[in-house]
Amino acid sequence: MVQLDTRFPYEDKTLDIGKRVEDLLSRMSLDDKVALMFQPLASLGEFTEPGLFGSPSTQTLFDRGISHFNVLQASSARELAEWCNAVQRVAAATPLRIPVTISSDPRHAFSNNPGAGLMSGPFSQWPEMLGFGALDDPELIEKFADTVRREYLAVGLRAALHPQVDIASDARWSRANGTFGSDADVVARLGVGYVRGLQGTELGATSVATMAKHFPGGGPQLDGEDPHFSYGREQVYPGGRFSLHLEPFRQLIAAGVTSMMPYYGMPVGTEYEEVGFGFNRGILTDLLRDELGFDGVICSDWGILTRTFWGVEELTYEQRMVKSIDAGVDQFGGESSPSDLASLVRDGSIAESRIDSSVRRLLRTKFALGLFDDRFVDPELADERVGAAEARAAGVEAQAASLTLLQNADQSPAHLPLRPGIRVYAEGIDRDRLNEWAEVVDDPAAADVAILRAVAPWERRGAPGDMEIFFHAGSLEFSERELDRIRRISDVVPTVLDLYLDRPAIVKPLLDDVDSLIVNFGASDEALLSVLFGNREPKGSLPFEIPSSMADVVASLPDVPSDTAHPSFPIHSGLRFSAWQPTERPNRPPLAMSTDAPGRWKLDRALLGDLLDDPAAYAIVERYLPELVHNEAIVMIRSMPFDGVLDIAAPNVEPSVVAALRAELIAL
Repeated sequence: MVQLDTRFPYEDKTLDIGKRVEDLLSRMSLDDKVALMFQPLASLGEFTEPGLFGSPSTQTLFDRGISHFNVLQASSARELAEWCNAVQRVAAATPLRIPVTISSDPRHAFSNNPGAGLMSGPFSQWPEMLGFGALDDPELIEKFADTVRREYLAVGLRAALHPQVDIASDARWSRANGTFGSDADVVARLGVGYVRGLQGTELGATSVATMAKHFPGGGPQLDGEDPHFSYGREQVYPGGRFSLHLEPFRQLIAAGVTSMMPYYGMPVGTEYEEVGFGFNRGILTDLLRDELGFDGVICSDWGILTRTFWGVEELTYEQRMVKSIDAGVDQFGGESSPSDLASLVRDGSIAESRIDSSVRRLLRTKFALGLFDDRFVDPELADERVGAAEARAAGVEAQAASLTLLQNADQSPAHLPLRPGIRVYAEGIDRDRLNEWAEVVDDPAAADVAILRAVAPWERRGAPGDMEIFFHAGSLEFSERELDRIRRISDVVPTVLDLYLDRPAIVKPLLDDVDSLIVNFGASDEALLSVLFGNREPKGSLPFEIPSSMADVVASLPDVPSDTAHPSFPIHSGLRFSAWQPTERPNRPPLAMSTDAPGRWKLDRALLGDLLDDPAAYAIVERYLPELVHNEAIVMIRSMPFDGVLDIAAPNVEPSVVAALRAELIAL
């Protein structure tokens, strides 16, 4: 790796960080300073290529002096490591040689929904945060966060735009899957363990800096809607629980969290000004800085100047920037125009001393992380260290442990754990994986048991490619079509229903129809089947309650966790296997024919990106779904299973069209 010579005191790693910060600050022009206060999206690939979603190219970001990048894609660990090194080489060639801090949203959850977090790609796969909430194991969450730390370090990611320590107090909220649930004590306890796993006892050269979000706590959303969208901009506290939502943040500040991200929402009916939290001086300065004593970096959520400026719609872009800086923001996430901020300083709208305060905090983090001293990584080791066998095995163990058993019918063939070798009809499970445990049959009437995998319901909103389509919001009730699908099978054969919960679901209409009900928070077929057939034990307890009706949800208070009148399953519900002893997987012959034979693509497991890299498959998908193939958001979903993409991106396409598309792909 390249070793840079020491030219100035701030490049001398033997000096105190405070002295290094002041020396560098004294050498920075105003343009240098304001450039640190922006953290835009940067795209992997050639630096001159246009950025994602209309954002500037990476080269343009370099030209503007920006040194904080947020990255989304990564097809391989080596690719990401090489890109990060290329970025750092460019930064090392600038006059001040300020290294780039490269950040990422969560990447380690087994999930098919990239709306609030990325697919794992090369990284080890664990349950979503709700799964850790179901386990409430501070030691495990710290071990997981340490794995995240090691894998991030291997590729050059030095800042985590997580943990999300909101309390999921409204059952309808679409961001619940990124939280630890609705128990404030659990959220705080696990959040502290997460920070320790990523940062250690103090921020250092082997740390990944953490950013807690979304201050002062998302969750109390009016009607459960999300403030990514104007109809969800109001946060309300009819139950008077504003302080409850602060508690996790208090504890993370004590644990040394590096940064805070305020949410898009605006408080309504409180003592605070009714403007978005990123513009709210009472929230950021009076509360976070002065009362809670936080002196780290405050980074706005993405795009508050150009897209989600709730409560300040009447202000100009420049006025919004001034108001946000005055409120206490140190850095603008998802924005990339430092020259506009420099102009506001030059015309006297913002004092340069105020800019200096933010720059000190931002530089302090870069120095603490050791980026000035060692900014490069070894691509040769990246593939070896990211997604290593030990980490992947630990991830599957955690997925399995987090499974939460809610109903287990006695005296039924579908009583869990199931007996290996029985005849099973299944939907939503890879047949080859199921065949390792049972005889797979294609007719429910020929089965001893049916296993169905389903997902929590949501209202489909937005058009293919819109951000809105990735937010699972609205009603928690299953459609009659889905209820009928499950009942047609459960009427014929004893049934196990596995339900993925990224937020609660109204399961009451199904409780008399299925024999056993188990829920997951991101679990592979491997993890699920190991539990269903008794090789592993479900250890989860619900991280939130399961309401019994939408009427109860509507009547509940958005800021009060677990307060519906008659929950089907209260928070912390979870059964255990009786007198459990682990079973061994039987030695079964492989299936004679794959699901999608005779073609080369198994559509229940093929990734969208792999399909689109096949010219013949690309031509077929483009012919049937051109709006999908040519949408720039496709880079975010290349790592999703193709069937999952169809479910999300083509909800309004005629079933006959989808069937024809699948038939042509299978025939390849």
